[in-house]
Amino acid sequence: MVSPTDSGARPDPTPREVRRWRRYLADERAEAAVYRDLAKRRSGEEREILLALAEAEGRHEAHWRTLLGEQVGKPVRGSLRTRLLGVLARRFGSVFVLALAQRAETRSPYPTDLDATDAMGADERIHEEVVRALATRGRNRLSGTFRAAVFGANDGLVSNLALILGISGSGASNEIVLLTGLAGLLSGALSMGAGEYVSVRSQRELLEASMPGKGAREAIPLLDVDANELALVYRARGMSVAEAEKQAAEVLRESDQLDLVSEDDTDDAVDAHEAIGTGLGAAAASFCFFASGAIIPVLPYLFGIEGTTAVIVSAALVGVALLSTGVVVGLLSGAPPIKRALRQLAIGYGAAAATYLLGMLFGASI
Repeated sequence: MVSPTDSGARPDPTPREVRRWRRYLADERAEAAVYRDLAKRRSGEEREILLALAEAEGRHEAHWRTLLGEQVGKPVRGSLRTRLLGVLARRFGSVFVLALAQRAETRSPYPTDLDATDAMGADERIHEEVVRALATRGRNRLSGTFRAAVFGANDGLVSNLALILGISGSGASNEIVLLTGLAGLLSGALSMGAGEYVSVRSQRELLEASMPGKGAREAIPLLDVDANELALVYRARGMSVAEAEKQAAEVLRESDQLDLVSEDDTDDAVDAHEAIGTGLGAAAASFCFFASGAIIPVLPYLFGIEGTTAVIVSAALVGVALLSTGVVVGLLSGAPPIKRALRQLAIGYGAAAATYLLGMLFGASI
């Protein structure tokens, strides 16, 4: 730790401190580059926000340059995490990168590092919230289809693995197990697609039913200013009597406000529709991803592997897939990806193990 001497001058930093400061300097350069690369793929307000974040990282870079002085040395590589962010930002520039950047800001050492200023530690905490807000916009745009895709893939993986292992545990032949797995794939994918379509359509219809009707908007200019029920509309929405009467009076008085829907209400409705997604999109994603997940435990049987070997290979393939989907969900949600991956694996293997044991318990020659 560098501390001032009695005269106010800083002693020479130790080699360990120099290495740490150089690493911080490299990370700040890399993070600024990430935000600039992301800004190139954005426009308007989002672009300005990302460039402002890059500028803030530049201020932090200047701090470490000042501390290092003549010992700044040749540029060193940033951490593997920061370099990976840079590669992803240049290649994709998507919500996944923002989610990774959010986690990177969360792990900043500045709040507890006495060589960083209090302002730098506060900056990093605020940066986390800024990136979280930007990532949330992207999450809302894809959450409907993404939810159907993730649920579909995991359902396909877990349900078909459990089905196949249950039949395998009963002692059924390889042909029966294969036929059962393919039937489970097709029936499950169709069921998931149909169910997701109905679910999303129902959600959108509920939202549409909550929006003011066209007839009500057209009737507003014809209302009697002194005797009308417009205030009742706002009271039904939760306003107090005074607030409702004030709002109704303003709507009737201002010709450019003759609408029951405020700008905020419209924005909220658009955001809600985006978050839910479309029925066909969600159904197609659910069908395809369920099928893609359900085919994985069937692969060993398709290639003629039999018995215990087929069970082990099937479980291993599904385990890798479950870990992968867990990592993706963790990254997008801002949660620890390894923890989410292990949770997915434990749930999937738990269900499969239970059905395999039941198959062995109630096994019968088929």
